[in-house]
Amino acid sequence: MDKQLSSPSYRPLYDQIKVLITQSLIGGEWGPGDVIPSEIELAARYKVSQGTVRKAIDSLSAENILIRRQGKGTFVATHSEEVTKLRFLRLTAVDGKKELLHNELISCVKSKADNYIAKILEIKAGAATIEVKRLLTFSGRPIIYDHLIVPAATFKGLNGNKVEECNGSMYSMYESQFGIRMIRAEERLKAVGADQEVAKALGLKEGFPLLSIERVSFTYGDKPMEWRLGLCLTDDHHYMSELE
Repeated sequence: MDKQLSSPSYRPLYDQIKVLITQSLIGGEWGPGDVIPSEIELAARYKVSQGTVRKAIDSLSAENILIRRQGKGTFVATHSEEVTKLRFLRLTAVDGKKELLHNELISCVKSKADNYIAKILEIKAGAATIEVKRLLTFSGRPIIYDHLIVPAATFKGLNGNKVEECNGSMYSMYESQFGIRMIRAEERLKAVGADQEVAKALGLKEGFPLLSIERVSFTYGDKPMEWRLGLCLTDDHHYMSELE
């Protein structure tokens, strides 16, 4: 057995196995897109029943950390997957039609975390960060003014060229080039008026009503890795959230 389960423990056994699998993901034993050992192999490794392992994997699959593929095995989820690559983008056309998404870089600069960002990203105030501003167009129309900040120590080498070369989501690039997978996000929504900079980028009058989506994205271990503010034009788009 590679790791010993603590005893006594108030965690259900399957939850302990879930923690151990997650620790292996954090340690890089299995990366995004990799197949993990079979349920039988994991049961032998942790000296538990196959049913316990299956329940742990089911829980991780429900959280979009793992993906089951019939006849192929269980894989570490990746943001390059069609089903997850735009997982955190909830803005859709009112008529439901799929649209061609394009990212246009406005700026990518080195900055320092103010007290607000430092608290959110759990870094020291004044720590080096990288600040990116982009314009997201849907079928050629500017819809989202995207402003994000990440810790420079984690994303060494992130620059404007990398952002421009990113054809998919930023999360796919974080995975492939920096080994950082975002597994969940918290969002706060409110109505705001476009300031001068945003209004100019979106081709609107200053003060035009927008939907503000403030998001913090987390990697394994519930560690915050990105702060993002999306200012969205919603005259013919709406925010869609599926609840279970």
